[in-house]
Amino acid sequence: MIPTTGQRNTQKVFGAVDIRQPNAHFVLGEAMFNGPSYVAFLANLVGAYPRREVYLIHDHAPYHETPEVYDWLAQQRGRFHLISLPKYSPDLNAQERIWHHVRMEATHNRYYPTKPEFVSALGGTLRDIAVNPQQIAGYLVPFL
Repeated sequence: MIPTTGQRNTQKVFGAVDIRQPNAHFVLGEAMFNGPSYVAFLANLVGAYPRREVYLIHDHAPYHETPEVYDWLAQQRGRFHLISLPKYSPDLNAQERIWHHVRMEATHNRYYPTKPEFVSALGGTLRDIAVNPQQIAGYLVPFL
């Protein structure tokens, strides 16, 4: 029998994949998914592409369409574009395939007795993808 704490060890992760490179960008944190935390992720992502237009395809999560996000986009002067997928279409979202890879590598059928151990394993897998993005290239072929 595997002991459990009765609580899920969760971690909030924002992620984006550049399907042309491939390249992955992740922000790991404990904040809730909301407008301000999404804007912080977007600002981080813009920093990775300082001189280029950015097109980010995202789903219909409620925090994607908050006043904070629209205000932030207005300040970008057309350099950053959000494109919404149709509702209920995870098969069109390249990031979903990456999340599957992360779950298989870091969390599937694994028990972490403490949250720091869980966060360390998750963070290690995300860092490994960022350092060795060729491991996710096969997941992106259908989107090219």
